[in-house]
Amino acid sequence: MRLEELINNYYNNLNENDLYIAKHILNHKDECINLGINDLAKRCNVSRTTIFRFAKKLGFKGYSEFKFNLKWEEEQSNQEENDYIEQFYTDVSETLKLMKEKDFTDICELIYSSERIFVYGTGTAQMAVAQELNRTFLAANKYFNIIEGFREFQIITPRIIKGDLVIIVSLSGDTTSLQSCINELSIKGIDTISITKLSNNLLSRMTTHNLYITTSRWNCIGIESYGFSMFFILIDVLFRQYIRYQERKKSEE
Repeated sequence: MRLEELINNYYNNLNENDLYIAKHILNHKDECINLGINDLAKRCNVSRTTIFRFAKKLGFKGYSEFKFNLKWEEEQSNQEENDYIEQFYTDVSETLKLMKEKDFTDICELIYSSERIFVYGTGTAQMAVAQELNRTFLAANKYFNIIEGFREFQIITPRIIKGDLVIIVSLSGDTTSLQSCINELSIKGIDTISITKLSNNLLSRMTTHNLYITTSRWNCIGIESYGFSMFFILIDVLFRQYIRYQERKKSEE
């Protein structure tokens, strides 16, 4: 599992020193993969024991295992070609790998049992993903209520009740304007699912469930952009997982 996802998963277990270490590693990955535990501790101005505990909090047996995982992650990243077509193939491969490693059971159960499902996309392309979610799941007799804008999200939030489900689609996951709405949903015990690119982001940490895609930034005629194709691959995989879950539930009933 990649470091960004590990940080999201174990975020509540990390203290201020841990977050500083994580930030330093994320910003200097190519250097940190070659550092011993003492060198990394010196660079982060913490003790050797603090680095060891940080690795343990992320689920590793110790620093050596953490470093091995970090090196593997960097090697995977360095295999990417500068060619745009090769970047696309790599993104597809990495996204599918994330999907294969993901247990969809809880998310499928939420979609199956929720009284109402709301979907919000943080931008134009994200709204297209939300619309595709609704279109795809209509085939399984599941209707997703599309929230058409941030102001509408603010108005609807107080009307969302226990038993409802909210899905939020965001590329970066760092849309701070959603914080108050998500906090209100969390206080009421309402389940939320974020769909973002794989990164250590605010939205993933705040929502109860996360789905990730991998997408590379590329430069097209001088304009930097991200592809959104991986979101639609994710929808297809999620729908197929849901159909299998639905069939199993019906057979049990």
